[in-house]
Amino acid sequence: MSDISTENTLHFMKWHGAGNDFVIIDSRDDSHIDAPRVTQKVARMLGDRHKGVGFDQLAEIRRSDTADIDLDFWNADGSRAGACGNATRCVARFIMDETGRNSLTIRTMRGLLQARLEDGEVSVNMGHPQLDWQAIPLASDLDYMHLPIEGTPAGVGMGNPHCVFIVSDVKTVDVARRGAELEHHKLFPAATNVEFVEVLSASEIRMRVWERGTGITLACGSGACASLVVTAQRGLTGRKARIHVDGGTLGVDWRDDGVWLSGPTAYVFDATLKRSPQ
Repeated sequence: MSDISTENTLHFMKWHGAGNDFVIIDSRDDSHIDAPRVTQKVARMLGDRHKGVGFDQLAEIRRSDTADIDLDFWNADGSRAGACGNATRCVARFIMDETGRNSLTIRTMRGLLQARLEDGEVSVNMGHPQLDWQAIPLASDLDYMHLPIEGTPAGVGMGNPHCVFIVSDVKTVDVARRGAELEHHKLFPAATNVEFVEVLSASEIRMRVWERGTGITLACGSGACASLVVTAQRGLTGRKARIHVDGGTLGVDWRDDGVWLSGPTAYVFDATLKRSPQ
């Protein structure tokens, strides 16, 4: 099988969920199930918004022996993402539109996820929050709900590590500066997403986010889930809330079977990228 980076053309789709934008590559017709087509080099090339296509994350759909599909995620800097809730919802919507189904199982690095079409929106069960220090992961055994960082954030894993700050006014936070400073903080050995959360009511929060490997994004599904877990555990909200992000609104419902993420999905376009002769 040829490396995608040496092919002359590449077909891809562009989707977004609340402004969280994705390149989606459908590799289900590839004969090698266990050999992903996307590499670090390819992800970096496509993720460059000036020299490539541009995305917050890239999702590659592959055939699966254990689920309806397998799904791999990449960040714009070429690093791997362990989970991506909004991309999972977008891919689920694509497969549901293709097949006419209203439920799917999706295998990711996070595990086997359930996706459903509910009230016109796609919801995905992102699994139970990871609260053990080794699972988040943190550098040592610390009180994950009160980390020794200025602002006393919480550390939560949702397939990706998250560092969640509760703030009084999210508009005053310099997300670019703080996010870049904290992404590679020594307490997060695998780096971290950074969320800044303002509690509006027991059922509404406002969130802004810096995503590991990408930077500021208009939305982050796993970040919305982590933020709700933190506000609920601190007694600031219930276990179900609307999460207002820069690109729209997401819904998070922390149920007995896991944290469910819902919200809009939007197909933008599909295209074929032709590589120029070297």
